[in-house]
Amino acid sequence: MSVNAREMVGVDLGGTKMLLGVLDGESNVLWESREASTGQSEDELVELLVREVAEARAAQPEAAAVGLGIPATINRDRGVAVSAVNLPIENLPIRDLASERTGLPVFVDNDANVAALAEHLYGAARGSENAVMLTIGTGIGGGLILGGEVYRGSTGAGAELGHVTIEIDGPRCQGNCPSRGCVETLASGTALGREGREAAEREPGSVLARMKADGREIDGKAVTEAALGGDATAIAVFELIGSRLGVALASFANIFEPEVFVIGGGVIAAGDLLLEPARRELRERALPPMNRAPVVPAELGEDAGMIGAAAMARSELEWGTG
Repeated sequence: MSVNAREMVGVDLGGTKMLLGVLDGESNVLWESREASTGQSEDELVELLVREVAEARAAQPEAAAVGLGIPATINRDRGVAVSAVNLPIENLPIRDLASERTGLPVFVDNDANVAALAEHLYGAARGSENAVMLTIGTGIGGGLILGGEVYRGSTGAGAELGHVTIEIDGPRCQGNCPSRGCVETLASGTALGREGREAAEREPGSVLARMKADGREIDGKAVTEAALGGDATAIAVFELIGSRLGVALASFANIFEPEVFVIGGGVIAAGDLLLEPARRELRERALPPMNRAPVVPAELGEDAGMIGAAAMARSELEWGTG
């Protein structure tokens, strides 16, 4: 059986959850599981991965390799997760640990890189040679398709687009990032929740304030629900978050001149409430013709990282390159 026809395990390890699936050669999901990853130590994350891969292999014993997307800077040659902002990972030799424990070849990449690969192969960036993807959730991941290939930098740690500064004296970035004013800390799902809580305090007549009074946690999901329901205060929060995102997109447009920007992650559930302010800032701030790059929602949803991780493993197994 050719590598292209073989089943692969794709794993998307996010800041709050792990999505794992077994995919066939057409990237159809044959089996999948979702488990919480919040608050777990390095050892616990490895144990979770090993346990879920074992369950996947019990269900689909023909799986030939594991592709793993992690929200961390990656040393591809060594298979090491060097540093993660929103997970307790530092210099973790995840490739070798997981391979030894699962008995399968394991290939590791940044989670936004594999999501970008999936959208390039099967989704919103299909047919493009140059595309920029941002995954907006707990943090903001970045993935680049340049010349039809995933761009990873010198060692595999490149394209951390969420840690581009858009406010020089802005708030300290979240997690383990040492900088301030990063687009991640100003336009992520975490930022959306923070701005929503502040708005609920300022606007006692808003839906957000009523949610808070009812004991609801004002997080990104709550702000999205209120905004989609027409709450003017929540919509204004998205206007702010989307505008900040657009400032970053304008810089990325000037640097990369992509054919398309693809925006994924949980925050994209708000659709044009997020994307229209971002498009406006892009049009006003970027140089022509770069300011005309379309900004579109990802097509593969939360499965993008899992699908891309499996595709990356298939490519590595066949060619030895990602």
